[in-house]
Amino acid sequence: MRITADTNVLVRVMTGDDPAQAEAAKAALRQAEAVAVPVPALCELAWVLAQGYRVPKDEIAGAIRRLIGAAGVLVDRPAVEGGLAVLDAGGDFADGAIAYEGRWLGADTFVSFDTQAVRIIAAQGHAARLP
Repeated sequence: MRITADTNVLVRVMTGDDPAQAEAAKAALRQAEAVAVPVPALCELAWVLAQGYRVPKDEIAGAIRRLIGAAGVLVDRPAVEGGLAVLDAGGDFADGAIAYEGRWLGADTFVSFDTQAVRIIAAQGHAARLP
């Protein structure tokens, strides 16, 4: 079976905050032939870990890297790498994934009210500005 992992499954595996659900989530992932992890699920995961569980950004980046490096895990690797690049620079994973996908769709400039995201994305050599 090939499954898509929702954010709540990933959170249970990574936090173990509900032992019964954590074990069920781990079993579902282990039994799957392949696990698709959509970029929005990773955006939510990074946000939940940072805001809800106060996990430091470097630990979130490490957890995402371990997840996407696991056998059978399917992700949009360039978008995830874009998210990780911004996360590693102190920003939000979602901003990096959004900026990457915008470029992939043909946009030439990332526009946001988030000054930190604009600064980080511009520092990475991509056009970015405030509205």
